[in-house]
Amino acid sequence: MAHSNSAKKRVRQNIKRRAINRWRLRSMRMAIKSFETKLTRGSIDEASDALRSVCQIIDKTAQKRVIHANQAARRKSRLNKRFVAAKNAG
Repeated sequence: MAHSNSAKKRVRQNIKRRAINRWRLRSMRMAIKSFETKLTRGSIDEASDALRSVCQIIDKTAQKRVIHANQAARRKSRLNKRFVAAKNAG
């Protein structure tokens, strides 16, 4: 347990930051799921819009250093690859 005032403050800050980071991750995952459901439904136009918004959310999450920049690039690349494959298939 923290004893000094500065250590207690750091504990409070860490709790706040953890909650915010978990919210950002959760919103990113929900956006990805939304994109994937639109893609499996076959609505390419909706999936295109969803992909654009997902990429923005992923970039913002990486910018806030919740995820690593390379992980953001990898996720966007894989989602885009899936989108192009679905677009060419249908």
